[in-house]
Order: sequence, then structure tokens, then C-alpha cells
Amino acid sequence: MIDDFVKRHLPAVAAQPEFLLDCLDYPEQLNAAVALIDVAVATGHGAQTAVRTQAGGAISYADLKDRSDRIARLLVETHGLVAGNRVLLFGANGMMLTAAWLGILKAGGVVVSAMPILRGGEIATLIAKAAISHAIVDAACRAAFESAAKPAMAALFFDGDAADCRFAAALEEIASGFAAVTTRADDPALIAFTSGTTGAPKGTVHCHRDILAVADTFAATILVPRTGEVWCGTPPIAFTFGLGALVIFPLRFLGTAVTLHDTSPAAMLAAIAEQRVTHLFTAPTAYKALLAHGVAGADMSSLRNCVSAGEHLPEAIFHGWEAATGLRLVNGIGATEMMHIFISASGDAIRPGSTGKVVPGYRACVLGEDGVPLAEGTGRLAVKGPTGCRYLDDPRQASYVVNGWNVTGDTYRLDGEGYFWYLARADDMIVSSGYNIAPPEVEAALLGHPAVAECGVIGVADDARGMIVCAHVVPASGHAPCESLAKALQEHVKASIAPYKYPRQIVFADSLPRTATGKLQRHRLRS
Repeated sequence: MIDDFVKRHLPAVAAQPEFLLDCLDYPEQLNAAVALIDVAVATGHGAQTAVRTQAGGAISYADLKDRSDRIARLLVETHGLVAGNRVLLFGANGMMLTAAWLGILKAGGVVVSAMPILRGGEIATLIAKAAISHAIVDAACRAAFESAAKPAMAALFFDGDAADCRFAAALEEIASGFAAVTTRADDPALIAFTSGTTGAPKGTVHCHRDILAVADTFAATILVPRTGEVWCGTPPIAFTFGLGALVIFPLRFLGTAVTLHDTSPAAMLAAIAEQRVTHLFTAPTAYKALLAHGVAGADMSSLRNCVSAGEHLPEAIFHGWEAATGLRLVNGIGATEMMHIFISASGDAIRPGSTGKVVPGYRACVLGEDGVPLAEGTGRLAVKGPTGCRYLDDPRQASYVVNGWNVTGDTYRLDGEGYFWYLARADDMIVSSGYNIAPPEVEAALLGHPAVAECGVIGVADDARGMIVCAHVVPASGHAPCESLAKALQEHVKASIAPYKYPRQIVFADSLPRTATGKLQRHRLRS
């Protein structure tokens, strides 16, 4: 028996993007969990550490395989999971969550991961849209889950990485070993929900080959990983940026993932030093927070790659990080629809302020107003590659996929050397007195002032100019909101970029609205 719900709710083939698979060679039958963990154990890496926690816990490749096998067996034999059922995975990063993610795939299920900070109403939306049948939930998320759960749903609860919880005990009673369900490379493996920066979240479907493809393109060519390296970062694995960083990449390249329960700057710096982290993944705001905390004296000698994604990387943060650490931030743009990063650069190929070049295995361009790719110039960013957008039963598929291209909604400039330069989200562009003004450029200028901790820029209606630039600013510690500070910030922007781009209106705030993945929600600022 197979549950074909996901396949029945995929876009028609004609509405899907063109997939570029020539650079990858995967078998027709492929289970991504087997490829990531079982193969590692079978090739002699069972004793190697697969996951370590900030608190000192650790699990080997062999034990992670065993635990994922038992979870798969528990789902199938005790709770009746059949191939294609959707399983909600709701909890914080850790050893058990990683084992559960692998176990669901081995059982033939489709993983639907949820950010641990989501509330009941948000979980109810995911349950309804994905028609969830089973759930594996961290005790810390139980209240939110139970407020949204449907009575017929099979739910299993674990207590983080505690060895003495009921779930862990139940796994000990289950027979070891499990013959993973035979899945095809193009069978659905996960439904990743977008973070909702522009409205209701969309469920994006990715198959087993997609999971390996993001490792064998971006990670393999831009990060050039080595066996035994240590991967760490702040994003939850429900965010595909975090899934790649803390599950797929470490396992694919025989490394160790380090999960964090405390992501404060002091705790992150301690983890980097103590765990000898090689690859660090977090958002620009976190790198800025680390710089504000102070990295002088911190042992960061193990770091080889520091990856920034989730939102645009301001040039001031790039230069500040390089000056403080000697490391060049690896910028990148990805999308839940594409699963991971598809434009990036590392090392000497980095151009500060640029996102980078297209990742090998992908093609990218900017589309002119007529929808035709430009050799260079400014337009809508479009990309195609081995991964792509397949929304689950959502009419917005027609807006995202155009003539085989995934059109991300970002406005970019492509230069003659093949570098892509981010300008703004297409729907965030401000047109004032006939001038186009990109909010990230104004935000970058503001962030160069020591009194600014965070900022978000939007356009507001104005009778004389059509729109004016409005900046929402969170003052840095030690700086009080006042008219003189607002004027100082305006003058700073005028001196940093073209004066017509300065914020004519400044609103001070205690915090800015962000998604669960840390992205600024400009639509909430506008409303």
C-alpha cells in the first residue's frame, strides 16, 4: 500500500521547472537516508561521531544508523505508517531529531519539519495543508502540537536528547535493524514550508535525489569539504538552510554536526573553540551580533568556512568580519523552493557586496521586462538546476515557475563577469520621485552607524514623491531614540550613498518583526 497524496497534489509536469540533472548520477532507486547514514557505516565509518551537542552528548554513525532503524520500525510496525504518509517532525536540533528525520525517510514517509518556536495555529496550518498522519514531537513543543493535533493522528513524544525518556526506552525495546523502504530518486521525501515573509506559507516538495543534489553541488564545489570536519550553525533543520548545514552536508561528507541549544554570541564563540568547528552557518544578523559582542581573543582557528544566508549580507558586516577574524564570509542566496544555495562564491572568488556566481550544476540569469534573459543588466532573478519549485497544491506555482525558470522574486544585477548583485525583493522596491531605491542598500548604510543594532526599510505613500523611504531602527545599546539621533542617521546615510536615498522618516522600535528563520518581514512593517 502506498499513500499517493503528495504525488496527486504536485503541480502538473508542464507547470514544473526544467530540471538539470546531467551533472549528477543517481540510481533510479534511491533512499536518501540510506545514502547518508547506512552507506557511511557500511564503508567503515561507524565509529566516527555523527552528531555532538553543545551540552556534551554525542552519537556515532553506527548508533545513529541503529536509532534511525528503530524509529523506522516503530513507525511502520507499531503505528502503521505506509510509504507516502506525511510525518510532522517538531522539535529543536539534536541527536534524536536527526535520527527521527532519517528514520522517517527509511520508513518511506515524507518529512514535514516544523520550527520549534511555532505556535498551535501555525502548526494547525501545516497539519491541514500536508494532511499529516503521524507526528514525532519534542516534549518542549507538546502543548503547541496538542492544541493543533487531530484525534486520529499517531503521535510520539521525545524529551530532547534525554536518554531516560519514554520514547528512548521504547526504542530500546524495538528490534534493531530495518530494511529501508525502496523509494525512487524522484519520490517525495520532504515538504518544506516557506517562512511566510510574503504571506501564507507554501509547502515545497523535494524528492530523495534533491537531498543529495544540494550537497553534491553547493557544498561540494563551494565549501570543498573534507572527511572529519565539524559543521555547526544556528538555523533549525526545519529551515532547509539548516537541514543542509547540520544534517545533509555533515553526513554526506563524513563529518560531525554540532547542534546548539544556546545561540547567544558568547555560547557560539565557546562552541566554535571547544568543538573545533570547521564550517559555521548563520544569518547576517548573527554575524553582526558576534562582532558587537567582540571576537577578540576568541579561538576561531579551526574555522575554514563561515556561510551567510537567509537574507542579504550587508557589505559592512562582510568587511567587519574579515577585519576581526581574517575570514571572508561565504555569501549565498538560496530558497526553500530550491532547497538550498544556488548562487555563491568562496575564497578569492568572493567579490564583497556580491552574492557570487551561479553554483556549478545550476544556471541563473536576470530576466528583462519582456521575460527574456539578459546577458547582463538588472532584472528578476531566475534559476534552474537539479532542484526546483514544486508547490503542494498551490496556485502560486504559476507565479514562481515561468518558462521552465524558477523566478525567485528578487531583483538582481548581473555584471559582465557573471557575478550577481542583490538589489531588493521585487515587491519591496521603493520608487520615489521616479528613482528606484532598494531597501537593502539603505539598510546597509544605516548598519554602518554604531548607533544602529537592526533596521528595516520600507516605502510609504507620499503625495509629493509617490513614496518616501521610511527606516524602522532598533538602537544599539547605549543609544536612546531621539530627534537628534534620527537626524544623525539621516546625515550618515546621505554621506554613505546617493543623498536621494536617505530615509526621510525614521521610526524607532524595540524589535523588528521576523519570521521563525530570522528573515525581516517588511510586509508587517508596511501594515
